Amino acid sequence: MKETTTAKPKSKGLETFWQFVKFIFVSLLAMIVQFALLNILKAIPAIDALRAQDFHWFVFHYLAPKEGLGYFIEFNVANIAAQIVAFFVNREKTFHSGANVAVTLPIYIVFTVALLCFSAWLSPTLNDVFMTKLGWSATLALNAATMCCSCIQFFLYFPVDKILFRKKKEEKPKEEKDA
Repeated sequence: MKETTTAKPKSKGLETFWQFVKFIFVSLLAMIVQFALLNILKAIPAIDALRAQDFHWFVFHYLAPKEGLGYFIEFNVANIAAQIVAFFVNREKTFHSGANVAVTLPIYIVFTVALLCFSAWLSPTLNDVFMTKLGWSATLALNAATMCCSCIQFFLYFPVDKILFRKKKEEKPKEEKDA
């Protein structure tokens, strides 16, 4: 005779609340990765020297000596690394998703590229405001601009991740678990 136990299902609202709490912690982890890498890259003389080169492409205008190509590289490499960490940790730990990576990853990449383009456009604008209008140091302005862009990304990624990772991992039957 098989014993069947049914756990009381969580309400969708409560489940979403706990996913959001987990998402906050994963986002903090991703932000730590982003800020650490951003400041490590800024300390590399070869990359920092590229700040002396103007960078103009599409809607991106990074002007030397404050920003330049070095700033573009630092900001975007750090942002990409943070999103890679966030994708896999959120998929596994926050949403316990069994969604096919071959399907979800390309969608996530397209969304991430769009957000990176937006952030790459917004970040030097904020950086300039923080340095010229508020008189902040270059490092403080860089980190504050990154924080503003990260905040915007945080509120946009949660609903997208919730949709992408909606397929739950299938639980193995009890007989397979015990074997």
